[in-house]
Amino acid sequence: MATTTDKASPRDRLLDAAAELFYRDGVSIGVEALCRSAGVSKRSMYQLFDSKDEVLAASLERRAPGYAARLTPGPDDAGTPRERILYVFEQAEQASTELDYQGCPFLATLVELKDPEHPASVVARTAKDALRDAFRAQAELGGARDPELLARQLMLIFDGASARAGAKVETLDDGLTRETVRVLLDAAGVK
Repeated sequence: MATTTDKASPRDRLLDAAAELFYRDGVSIGVEALCRSAGVSKRSMYQLFDSKDEVLAASLERRAPGYAARLTPGPDDAGTPRERILYVFEQAEQASTELDYQGCPFLATLVELKDPEHPASVVARTAKDALRDAFRAQAELGGARDPELLARQLMLIFDGASARAGAKVETLDDGLTRETVRVLLDAAGVK
């Protein structure tokens, strides 16, 4: 059962339940299970959203700012571009130790849906692009020889580590991703 309060609106309860169920069980969760978990009738859901796809997209859109805030240092946080990039991977490593960790929710959505035009895929891709853009900005500030290439490489490491840890075939708590990123940052000339 989703953790919601009785005072939350039906829309908020749906989005909370969607975030929990889709992350834990995948995007194929049925409308009945979603509504039951949210304590909302199907009729109410369809008054608020045109489809389950819209609920999924809205739940991801709502989750994106908090997810980004958890991963990235704030604009006023000190640190070199190199330290700011490594911070992202440190946060990912810490998140991977949580019992309910299933990997990056945005990557999981993209992989499960396989439809780049699906409303949730568009939201997920936007979130992934924002992380890539943050990597590129830090790479530029740090003097990387090719900031765009480095940002793409960092995304491969982030997504690969997230997928492997989410699938429980790799652990990230030993610093493997940060060490891999350090080698890549050295090769790219990032200070």
